[in-house]
Amino acid sequence: MAVLNSIRKRGVFLILIIALALFSFILSDIINKGSSAASVQNVVATVNGTEILREDFMTQVDEYQRNLGPNAAASQAMNLVWDRQLKSLLYDQQVKALGLTISEEQLNDQLRMTLANNPTFQDENGLYSDARLLEYMAAIQNNARAKQQWDTFLKGVRESLGQSTYATLVTSGMEVSMADGEQLYRFENDKIDIEYLHVPYSTIEDEAVEVSESEIKAYIREHAKDFEVDPMVDLEYVIFEESASNEDIATQKDDLSALIEGFNSAEDVAFYVNDNSDQNFVDQWVRKEGMAQILRDSLLSLPEGTVYGPYRDGGNFKLSKVVATMQMPDSVEARHILIPVGLSRADSITRSPLEARAFADSLYGELKKNRRKFADFVSAHSSDLGSIENGGHYDYFGYNTMVAPFRDFCFEGRTGDLGVVESQFGVHIIEIEGQKEKSTAYKVATISREIEPSEATLSLVFSESAKFEEAARNEGFTVAADQKGLTPRPVNRIGALDANIPGIGNNRSIINWAFEENVSVGDVKRFNLNESYVVAQVTRKSTEKALMSVAEASATVTPILRKQKKAQMIRQGLSGTTLQELASSQNVTVKTASALTRATPTIAGAGTEPVVVGAAFGVGVNGTTELINGETGVFKVRVLSAQPAVALENYSSYVNQIKSGLVVNAINTRIFNALKAIADIEDNRADFY
Repeated sequence: MAVLNSIRKRGVFLILIIALALFSFILSDIINKGSSAASVQNVVATVNGTEILREDFMTQVDEYQRNLGPNAAASQAMNLVWDRQLKSLLYDQQVKALGLTISEEQLNDQLRMTLANNPTFQDENGLYSDARLLEYMAAIQNNARAKQQWDTFLKGVRESLGQSTYATLVTSGMEVSMADGEQLYRFENDKIDIEYLHVPYSTIEDEAVEVSESEIKAYIREHAKDFEVDPMVDLEYVIFEESASNEDIATQKDDLSALIEGFNSAEDVAFYVNDNSDQNFVDQWVRKEGMAQILRDSLLSLPEGTVYGPYRDGGNFKLSKVVATMQMPDSVEARHILIPVGLSRADSITRSPLEARAFADSLYGELKKNRRKFADFVSAHSSDLGSIENGGHYDYFGYNTMVAPFRDFCFEGRTGDLGVVESQFGVHIIEIEGQKEKSTAYKVATISREIEPSEATLSLVFSESAKFEEAARNEGFTVAADQKGLTPRPVNRIGALDANIPGIGNNRSIINWAFEENVSVGDVKRFNLNESYVVAQVTRKSTEKALMSVAEASATVTPILRKQKKAQMIRQGLSGTTLQELASSQNVTVKTASALTRATPTIAGAGTEPVVVGAAFGVGVNGTTELINGETGVFKVRVLSAQPAVALENYSSYVNQIKSGLVVNAINTRIFNALKAIADIEDNRADFY
């Protein structure tokens, strides 16, 4: 009903939209007919000269998206397939460059492990069998689909072995020596005691240290690798919502009010609701606590059968009335015998719906005479595997636990009732064994109408958005927005493969448009989205990799430069030669710290300072460091004493400790990232997605 009402309301408007869409489609076709088919790009990406073709890539994306489920975004599937294909290709190129090969013996060994638990490849003893593998391969030769799947599986196994072999070669070069073990031992156990000068950066207020844009720019250029960003655009947009006007709301409320008299007098309430509501009649009982607050407060105070409303519930106007009440248990226990339609698991007899009902009726007749046969009938005839062991019994269950026919019999009947009901599972013979905590339950009928914009409102929104688009092009986006009293919403740093736009949601059409070659900064376009129009403008665009702007990098760079300047100011303010003289010049005291190690370089009263502690270990006992720019301030350290750890006969345990830190998965990830970093990749995915 909701869909039909919507189409009926928007009829003329929809015809106009469809006509415009068809016209634009035909016009586009005429324009494009002159272009060569060869110009259609078919390469998703090129990786070190190897092409990833569109058809294969998009087929995998579609398949992956289906596997992820109906709510999965296309962008998620696309990125997962991209990473998988890129990894496969980069590793394969390295494997071939090194001349690595996968022997048949390696492949067979891997198949034995991979297929060991698959019954297709097991012998009569449940063990993997090479003979069964050969039989399977011979059997699928004339089955094109099965053979293709098997070939794809074998290709994946070979690729996995190649990647594993390559990673093993890399890992084998990461040898941990006994010297490395000793170094770790020394880092953890050699200790020193120090006295130190520490002038914190916090002694100088941030406001006293100015960092200019030119300094930030210079830092970005000097550390370009850290601030490189992919192509991106900035947008601003306004939204024209297709929402109901006050006049629309008043009209729809009046339309619903006109149904009150008919609703009051309707003999077939379910038919009347279904004929006039966007949502069908729900034939079930509900307790007071399960109702919306507005119904608890208002509907239940009216006499039974009195219509309440129209009232607003979210985006709907509603009329409701109580059509029945009863004292209903909170929970019920029952037992049943299930006679299914089709093949019965209990007696292996196939029954039609009429035959299943007739057989159930015959058992029911026997049980009416002697209910002691119930357990025997369950064992002999019931197909409900979940209750057979319990004699068909289900312990106390709530109202919405069972299917509707089963539920209604149990909750609307009385303890001891015996009856036959039909459900989608078959025919049930049910006996109600117990009921608990009866209270008042209500059956409520509700007519619901979605609050929707009228055709006149839709036309007005369409017109206003089109006028704004024209004004934004001619007078400027900001001026047009000011004239309409609208506030443009900026969205920055949108990548070519991004899908989500804050405030709009998942929308590739706007992003694809913004990255088109012929679209420039300042260009404006209107988009017809779900129940709204968005007018967007490109405010910044970079089609090549570039460096961050000062505004983008400022949050990262400003604290770094400010710390550097504070360190310089502190150094200039220090005077004297000894720690005490230097400390006095800055009104701080010389402090001491004991048992410092390089493994945990934390100085009491100063924090974690690896550079400072490392420098202190380098000057030896009674040695004094130069001034050091640390993490929290400027330091100068004198070593008071040292406690070298006792030498060990061997350092194998520390060697093993280092090796245990070389996690295989982490190494594989680093290898993949390293191969990506040095690869020549031309990524065209945004052209297809």
